[in-house]
Amino acid sequence: MGQPQIDLSPKVSDEVRQTTCYMCACRCGINVHLRDGRIRYIEGNRDHPVNRGVLCAKGSAGIMQHYSPARLSKPLMRVGERGAGEFREIEWDEALALATDWLRPIRERDPKKLAFFTGRDQSQALTGWWAQQFGTPNFAAHGGFCSVNMATAGIYTFGGSFWEFGEPDWERARYLMIFGVAEDHDSNPIKIGLSKLRAHGAKIVGVNPVRTGYNAIADEWIGITPGTDGLFVLAIVHELLRTGRIDRDYLARYTNAAWLVIQDPDGTEDGLFARDAEGVPLVFDEAAGGLAPHKSAGAKVRLEGEVALPDGRRAVPVFALLSAKYAAPDYAPERAAEPTGVPAATIRRIAEELARTAFEEEIVLARPWTDWKGERHETMIGRPVAFHAMRGISAHSNGFQTCRSLHLLQILLGSIDCPGGFRFQPPYPKPAEAHPRPAGNAKPNTPLAGSPLGYPLGPEHLLLEADGVTPQRIDKAYSWEAPLSAHGLMQMVIANAAAGDPYEIDVLFLYMANMAWNSSMNTAGTMAMLTAKRPDGEYVIPKIIYSDAYASEMVAYADLILPDTTYLERHDCISLLDRPISDADVAADAIRWPVLQPDRDVRGFQSVLIDLGARLGLPGFVDADGKAKYRDYADYIVNHERKPGIGPLAGFRGNGSDAGRGSPNPSQLDRYVENGGFWTAHIPDEALYFKHANAAYQDWAVGMGLYDSPQPVVFQLYLEPLAKFRLAARGKSSPQPPDHIRPVIERCFDPLPTWYPPFEGDRLDQRGETGFPFHAITQRPMAMYHSWGSQNAWLRQIHARNALYVPGALCDELGLATGDWVWLSSHHARIKVQIARMDATNGKTVWTWNAIGKRSGAWGLSPDAPEAEKGFLVNHLIRELLPEQGDGLRWANADPITGQAAWFDLRVNIETAEAEPAATEPRFAVQRRVAGQPASPAQLRYGQEW
Repeated sequence: MGQPQIDLSPKVSDEVRQTTCYMCACRCGINVHLRDGRIRYIEGNRDHPVNRGVLCAKGSAGIMQHYSPARLSKPLMRVGERGAGEFREIEWDEALALATDWLRPIRERDPKKLAFFTGRDQSQALTGWWAQQFGTPNFAAHGGFCSVNMATAGIYTFGGSFWEFGEPDWERARYLMIFGVAEDHDSNPIKIGLSKLRAHGAKIVGVNPVRTGYNAIADEWIGITPGTDGLFVLAIVHELLRTGRIDRDYLARYTNAAWLVIQDPDGTEDGLFARDAEGVPLVFDEAAGGLAPHKSAGAKVRLEGEVALPDGRRAVPVFALLSAKYAAPDYAPERAAEPTGVPAATIRRIAEELARTAFEEEIVLARPWTDWKGERHETMIGRPVAFHAMRGISAHSNGFQTCRSLHLLQILLGSIDCPGGFRFQPPYPKPAEAHPRPAGNAKPNTPLAGSPLGYPLGPEHLLLEADGVTPQRIDKAYSWEAPLSAHGLMQMVIANAAAGDPYEIDVLFLYMANMAWNSSMNTAGTMAMLTAKRPDGEYVIPKIIYSDAYASEMVAYADLILPDTTYLERHDCISLLDRPISDADVAADAIRWPVLQPDRDVRGFQSVLIDLGARLGLPGFVDADGKAKYRDYADYIVNHERKPGIGPLAGFRGNGSDAGRGSPNPSQLDRYVENGGFWTAHIPDEALYFKHANAAYQDWAVGMGLYDSPQPVVFQLYLEPLAKFRLAARGKSSPQPPDHIRPVIERCFDPLPTWYPPFEGDRLDQRGETGFPFHAITQRPMAMYHSWGSQNAWLRQIHARNALYVPGALCDELGLATGDWVWLSSHHARIKVQIARMDATNGKTVWTWNAIGKRSGAWGLSPDAPEAEKGFLVNHLIRELLPEQGDGLRWANADPITGQAAWFDLRVNIETAEAEPAATEPRFAVQRRVAGQPASPAQLRYGQEW
């Protein structure tokens, strides 16, 4: 007899359901393995366009996020003092009725008295539209304190940006520079991409004050001083211009380098573009011997020299201004070396390596294409140098101009959306002109005329009261204090509301925004603001509604808690209208869907918001009879149309075969589920590169519903909107800024990328305060993301505490060793922390991992959990306002152009602290638990209790 056949195939699950991860903003595809209705494990989906099966520690630990003991389980209403964490459980009908009762009178009287701000929200197409229909301009998500400089500088300069809007050409790049990139953002695609670069021998250069993660595997690490990246980049630009190693043909074809800038210091158009009668910018066409619209096909444009305009005024091309500016000694490598900490010889060598790779390793693809002017090209020319950057260069008060400087460098090398360079991801590129202007002028019972967020093109688009000075928004976005604040200023909402500046609000409505801890500057001050009372005993911020899935620190400060589901229990829409997951070759969107049903009395926030919209009778949320238009978020995803044929999801429209445009398909979500939770559409080969100017791409994008009409992008080396603000500050146009803002605009709003020292250090230097000589920054580790990860049983075993990493030379100078306790102080506060020696960091910089420190008792953790006893936040040291300078004004600690929170401008001092008690300070009262029980790091395994 033969041997019995034994089935050795793994039987680890009864069912696999495919959805989208939410453990960071990467939005990878995952396979969720289930048995008996519980999760067994999570793995990557090999067919998913984002991660191709790769999954990080966060994604794999999603099981522990779902079974977290910190999960909220019931709607809650506050019964004690704010901050005490005393609540009573209520039913959903009562909770929604209460929220409606609080919100309805605001809409009837003054909609802007509602401040609706969301944190790591991946449904901003819905939340922003809800705010618009309610009628409040006071809406934004977390981008204002994350990386708005990155997005805004990119959109204004070349119609796209890094990360979600574009990526390096991982297949063809030969030289990659990464700036300020930590391990948490876009981690799996970057890891896949870096492995490809390694495989074909590309050089990787990491520019970051700290050598961790991607910088640790780079061929070369440049440990730059925080806040000086822009000066470093412009010194490279100086060298490229000095040696003539730039792509002049690329500049002439695709940028505004040839556009003529009016030179009339006494006039009202000085610094603006010379235009024809139709408003089209003019160039000098050497072939025709005269002025011509820049759109003229076949023009041979002049990049240098002065031109006389028909009215007698002088004008010069942008490139002439650019060349003169960066040829100045201020941008020479020798001048940049000391502030940046990068030797002049290194700057010159990097410039030479970039130029050699771009021009001597040129890529030529035999792929004919036609540009938007109708000119035919037989080949696609590639410059195989690529760049990627993130929050490290963005979160500074000079971050907007730093980001623009990096884009200028890319453009001079001709490396944007060419083979080997940076590549756009659909639906980008989109010029700033194609984005909406921000809408304000709130009126009772009336939707806003457009989106609360947008891209101003000049002072005329600011949201100001009739006096031309007073901000309409509570965060002062789109005011003279932050004109181009495309993502709002979330970090200023509570501080401004508490100060009644520019006015008081009635309700603060937050979603997934841990503003009482990890997401606030001046953490102790913010907690005090949330509990501050008027002389009559009423809270300064009268009502706070908060929605979250977990018992974060913010929960204790809310009056009404609307408990959210976990990401495995709800529908979500990863939309091309919002946060796309496309790559450079493919347009893509995706969904989440309930792979498990909630075992608690919780509801997905998006469905709750839709319910509230119907209860309030908001236009678009009710039909002609006043009845709810959408059953829930899933119904909204399928049936909502922003325009005829354009909905939240682009795939499987109409009868299921339409893509991009098409009528609603009742089976659309089922089709997504069948397809692994995502949809893709490949870009035609002819349209893969030069999307900003490629007629084939523009036509494809119109057909897909990404644009209504072709939107070619001319890269803006010189940014005219900034010139308009300068004219206003000089008294040449209206409205005009208040006097105290004029010097800031004059200094910072240069239409060409510029560099100025970060504000906090500059102001301390002006005050003669030399006691804070070091820089302090934070990074997020690959295994954590915001506050979520450090309450996760598996991830806590990787990071349950954090240390302050101190350069070795500084340790020697101060007599410090790993494990010692120090006081870390800023102009605002001080904290007691434990240090670790580290040599792979900029010599003037101390740093730590962010988001690990927790308030005792929060997140379902034990009061003595290491996250509370040994973990800490640098946030305590950072104030939302700059150091006082005796003028009585409240200056935001932010970029003056966009309002980006300047987290990384922090200056500190270090002093030895007593070893006992062996715990971090400051200490706060133990937060009362409102859900769940504390969990040890290994209490749960595969969704089961051990």
